Amino acid sequence: MTPLFLGIDTSNYTTSAALAGSDGRIFLNCKLPLPVKEGERGLRQSDAVFHHVKNLPEAARAVGDALNSAEDGTLLAAGVSSVPRDAEESYMPCFLSGAAAAEMAANVRGIPLYRFSHQAGHVMAAVGSVSAEEGDFRSALDRWLNGPFLAFHVSGGTTDLLLVRPDEEKIFSVERIGGSKDINGGQAVDRTGVRMGFSFPAGRAMDEAALAYGGKIPKARISVDGACCCLSGLENRAAALWEECGDRGAVSAFTLDFLARTLAAMAENARREYGDLPVLFAGGVMSSVYVRRILSPLGRFADAAFSSDNAAGIALLTAERYRRQHEL
Repeated sequence: MTPLFLGIDTSNYTTSAALAGSDGRIFLNCKLPLPVKEGERGLRQSDAVFHHVKNLPEAARAVGDALNSAEDGTLLAAGVSSVPRDAEESYMPCFLSGAAAAEMAANVRGIPLYRFSHQAGHVMAAVGSVSAEEGDFRSALDRWLNGPFLAFHVSGGTTDLLLVRPDEEKIFSVERIGGSKDINGGQAVDRTGVRMGFSFPAGRAMDEAALAYGGKIPKARISVDGACCCLSGLENRAAALWEECGDRGAVSAFTLDFLARTLAAMAENARREYGDLPVLFAGGVMSSVYVRRILSPLGRFADAAFSSDNAAGIALLTAERYRRQHEL
C-alpha cells in the first residue's frame, strides 16, 4: 500500500490540489490560475470564490486521475488551507471554497480532515522542496521540523518574516516577527509591471526583463527598521523611473534589486536578534531568479513550482500530522 495525502488550497489567485506520499514524493501538484482581466491589478473576493467554484471540478478530476494511476495508492487523510495565517481573526472568503470541497471529499472517503493556514502551507512546501533536494528526505525534513528557523513569505498578499518553531499538533508554530508595514512585495511588483503594460500577475515577465537587462541599475535607499520594512516608496520610485526612462528592463531590475536588498537587510537584522538561524524563502515572489541570485548566500529556496501558490505544502502537512497520530 502506498499512503497518499490530499491537500487543497484556494488562494486569491490559484485553485490548487496536491497528492503527497509520506516519503515526501509529490504525486500531483495541480494549479489552476484564476483569470484576471487585462489591465486589472487583482480580483475581488467574490470573483475569486466564483472562479474557485468553477475550477474545483477540474481539480477533482486531476486528483481522481492521479489516484487511479498511483500504483496501490490509498488515500488516508485530507488537508486544506482554511485561513490565510495562523492568527486570530485571520479570514478570507476565498478559502471557504476549498474548505467545503475538502470536507466533502473527507466525508465521502471516510478519512480525517486537517485544517491549516495558507501561510503554513507555503512554509511546508518550501521545507519539503529543500528536503527533497538533500536526498534523504526524512532526515532532512526532521532537521527542519525539529529546530527553529526563519522564513520569509513574500507574495501579493503577504510580506512576512516568520519565526518557525516545532509544535507537536500543528507540526510547527508560525510567529510573525517582522514584515512590511505598508504594501506587500508582490503588490509592488505587480503594480509596477501592470503600469509598464505587463499582464497581471507580472512577476514572471518582470523577472525575464530584469535578467535580460545589461545596463546600470539605479540604486535607491531602502527603508528597513529591524525586521520590518516599508515598500510603498519602491512603487513610487519605480513609477518615477518608468516615466523617466520608459525601459522595462531597467525598471524591472530596479524593482527586484530594491526588494531583494530589503529582504536581505531584514534577514541580517533578524539573525542578530534571534541568533544565526537557517533562513527559508517562500511565496510567489521568491520564484524570481533575479531575486534568488541576490539572496542565495543568505538561505534556501523552494523549487519555483513550490514557491508560488500550491497545495503541496498542505498535503505534506497532512501527511506529517497523520504520521504522528498513527505512527505511520
